[in-house]
Amino acid sequence: MNNNLLKNNNTFSTGNKVSIAHIIGSQRNFFNSGMTKNISFRIRMLKRLKTVIRLNEDAICNALYKDLGKSKAESYMAEIGMVYEEINTALANIKKWSRPERVAGNLSVFPSANYIYSEPYGVVLILAPWNYPFNLAISPLVGAIAAGNCVVLKCSKSSINTSNVIKNIIDKTFKKSYVFCADANINYDAIVNHSYDYIFFTGSTRVGRIIMRKAAKKLIPVSLELGGKSPCIVDETADIKLAAKRIVWGKFLNAGQTCISVDYVLVHQNVKAALIKELLKEISRKYSNAEKSKSYPKIINEHHYKRLKDLMKTETTILGGKYNDNLLKIAPTILPCSDYDKPVMEDEIFGPLLPVIAYSDTHKMISKLKTCEKPLACYIFTSDNTFADNIINEISFGGGCVNDVILHIANNHLPFGGVGNSGIGNYHGKYSFDTFSHKKGIVNSFSRIDIPLRYAPYNNIKYTILKKILR
Repeated sequence: MNNNLLKNNNTFSTGNKVSIAHIIGSQRNFFNSGMTKNISFRIRMLKRLKTVIRLNEDAICNALYKDLGKSKAESYMAEIGMVYEEINTALANIKKWSRPERVAGNLSVFPSANYIYSEPYGVVLILAPWNYPFNLAISPLVGAIAAGNCVVLKCSKSSINTSNVIKNIIDKTFKKSYVFCADANINYDAIVNHSYDYIFFTGSTRVGRIIMRKAAKKLIPVSLELGGKSPCIVDETADIKLAAKRIVWGKFLNAGQTCISVDYVLVHQNVKAALIKELLKEISRKYSNAEKSKSYPKIINEHHYKRLKDLMKTETTILGGKYNDNLLKIAPTILPCSDYDKPVMEDEIFGPLLPVIAYSDTHKMISKLKTCEKPLACYIFTSDNTFADNIINEISFGGGCVNDVILHIANNHLPFGGVGNSGIGNYHGKYSFDTFSHKKGIVNSFSRIDIPLRYAPYNNIKYTILKKILR
């Protein structure tokens, strides 16, 4: 093992500034050395990363509390624990994932053996968001390392405390010519305006479009993990009490600042009153005086706090909605008389406001959803399997749950990602490895047999034979 790789190295610093171009150049040189392609090396690096995270759990939790007001339990459940799961899955499977995969041939390549080789892209850029700042920075990093890449990581300045802890972890663990964490305060343009082999971005759809435009100029492939207005559909047959319990949990996790949060509820008008009643009961049980609670997260900054308060002002009826200007906290809020034409339905809410919209006709409800941008998630509460299947088959969305919310993100045997306006590509588990790997197809032809049919001259006899065997 190259122990120098694990030392904090400031070779590429000029004063207090780091030349990103110099970092990328050094990473290309290191990648071209072939070291990162060594499976044992990747395993050692992932184990080292896990060890350093373990040593910094308290620092991570403290930073998440400072940035977002997350309790220690929520931080471990939704951030640290999910990262451990990604690392453990990669460590258990990296040898198998990295082997050439033999696939079937066909008459066109007979006689031969055919393989798919997984090779790392090279130097990849990971741009992480502020809402789950540890999980959404380190989880894709695990996939990039497992696949054999070098990485430039940029965390959000909005969650500056967590970003600083991440930078400290990366600096302690890796040499900059392998994995480099940029200062969170560095302008995005200073990071993005360079040549990478892959870009992985998590954030808003608006910024995702900017990243894609910049990447397109240099033909850099991208993954865009975005968001959107994820609906939760509750039909007449649903277990209303259970639906309310799970909707409240999923909606107000991280004070609604979750890319796959329930953005709004579509409920059959016959059970709307019952659902709202149960939602309010559940909020009262789980989130009493939330605007003052130490365990209830805050809104990330003044800008988003004001944006959410302004949205509340546009609604005629509000249930809940207490707020604390000093702590930047907004208690769980139900908007029971909302509709598609309200301001709260124009963009992703990303906060603890839950619009409730009634529907009476399933076909009209589905038709309306088809006119909306494709969301990152969709949730269905029903006892009717046919109803659930119709929604899943009729509506395009990234992923979701039936009779639950959020949990699909926790199973790293499932791909996680959006479609259309909610993103491009997916990751988690092997899907992360595949995202950061180029799939190279190889035909290994046998030399003992050489079929003359493919060679010139081409005549009517060959044409007749080809038509019979290739059809």
